[in-house]
Amino acid sequence: MKFSVSILLLFGMLGFVVACSDSTGVNGGDDANEEQEQEEESPFDGPEYADDYTPLSSWSNRSEWNLANVHDPTVIKDGEYYYMYQTNASYGNVHAGHGNYPYRRSKDLVNWEYQGAAFSEVQPWIKDTLNSMRAEMDPPLPPIEDPNYGFWAPHVTKINGRYRLYYSVVVTNPIVGSDPNTSWTERAFIGLAESSDLSSDNWEDKGMVISSVADGKETYDRQGSSDWSAYFKYNAIDPSYVVTPEGEHWLVYGSWHSGIAAVEVDPETGKPLKLNGLEDYGTRIAGRGNVNTNRWQGLEAPEIIYNEETGYYYLFLAYDELSVAYNTRVARSKNITGPYYGIDGKNVTEGAEAWPMITHPYAFDEHYGWVGFAHGSVFQDPDSGEWFYSSQARLPKNVGGITASNAVMMGHVRELYWTEDGWPVVAPERYAAVPNEPITEEEITGRWEEITLRYRYQQIQTSYEVLFNEDHTLGGALEGSWSFDESTQTLTVNDKELGVDYAWDWEDIPRKITITYAGLTPSGRSIWGKKTSD
Repeated sequence: MKFSVSILLLFGMLGFVVACSDSTGVNGGDDANEEQEQEEESPFDGPEYADDYTPLSSWSNRSEWNLANVHDPTVIKDGEYYYMYQTNASYGNVHAGHGNYPYRRSKDLVNWEYQGAAFSEVQPWIKDTLNSMRAEMDPPLPPIEDPNYGFWAPHVTKINGRYRLYYSVVVTNPIVGSDPNTSWTERAFIGLAESSDLSSDNWEDKGMVISSVADGKETYDRQGSSDWSAYFKYNAIDPSYVVTPEGEHWLVYGSWHSGIAAVEVDPETGKPLKLNGLEDYGTRIAGRGNVNTNRWQGLEAPEIIYNEETGYYYLFLAYDELSVAYNTRVARSKNITGPYYGIDGKNVTEGAEAWPMITHPYAFDEHYGWVGFAHGSVFQDPDSGEWFYSSQARLPKNVGGITASNAVMMGHVRELYWTEDGWPVVAPERYAAVPNEPITEEEITGRWEEITLRYRYQQIQTSYEVLFNEDHTLGGALEGSWSFDESTQTLTVNDKELGVDYAWDWEDIPRKITITYAGLTPSGRSIWGKKTSD
């Protein structure tokens, strides 16, 4: 697999300095030369905000958050700004009482300004619709007068010149009684709001799009805390939206329960044409295991993008529990409803595990590492054509000196590369807008850290040392040889082809520019490398 030169000659020059526009100086003389030397010594001004943001986590410090307190982000560009919307989750629950679906904006994907929340109040249709559905059950159930809500995982898209914000609302009350061990909790809803200008924060609510749906195979009675045979077939959260080349519009949604569904919607309204029978709630396009025997499948956060260059739909999924084990998988298909296949050729629509895995809990040296690293938003810069992956990641549990460290949620924005055979790879380091220059073979030699993202449930993958010797042999944890093609910016390590890139070394103290590489093993395990010294 080879990486596209246009994608991989990305952002950076090792030891980048600001060059003088006129090497002779305007006035000549010592003052001009001294000024030139000072400019040449000016380093790249990369982000310096701390990964442990707990000293700034309070609501009163929100103007200083940058990407602190981000969870389940969705990103889109409107004019000169990128906008990022998210679920209500925050360290210390500081978002509570300040509206729903917080958002921020950025001109460069590096520096973000907290803006507030998309909605100030709970939409009244949610309670009304919930209780209407309860009244129609057999036997009818009484209304819930004061529902408990969760505001989760929005998705923003632009359709016909207007922005659509699909948002998830869960009702966490048990369907009957008050004990969640004896009754499944109530349904979730996906709603829709529209705006013509994101900077206005003026949304027109359009009401319900779809709700969780039962199929009659289970009752809402739950047989204790070990009963995970879900009552609802599809859980109506985690929406995403895709338009096919043929002009069809599809909503993709789902979390755990029986898997991921895709439902065609009316392009004008953004809603299904009807919701009369079970078939109107969509087609199952992905799951884990046998749908007939497994009603609690550890996957969620579906995000589908269509890549015109490859002709494939790519289904990004979050696997496992979100506090530690969360990891990102990918499958692809030539058809929006599948079947979706992994890099190993196995059918993810029928329940096979999806590969490749492009994020996983990990740690480079000199850092605690990141866990809970998934629920991605995949988006393309409309101007440059570059692809990005954004998600939350969390600090690990029990990091010394940080109260509830695993609740420290930081937004990550990373470049997304494409291999020659059409699979995505996430960058090893977060995006920092490092200036763009080609890399030379001489710069490859030296000491590196490498991580292979092998799947280990709730375990952090740590780095190992690799030496790239001048004679093109390898040392440290690897044996064999390496070569570098400067024309394609492709590094070959034994039989693996890796794309190289300048990047910001977030783990170093002080932070600085370095070189990274990224690629996939044939079985779909991501390989990340970072140069640490010459």
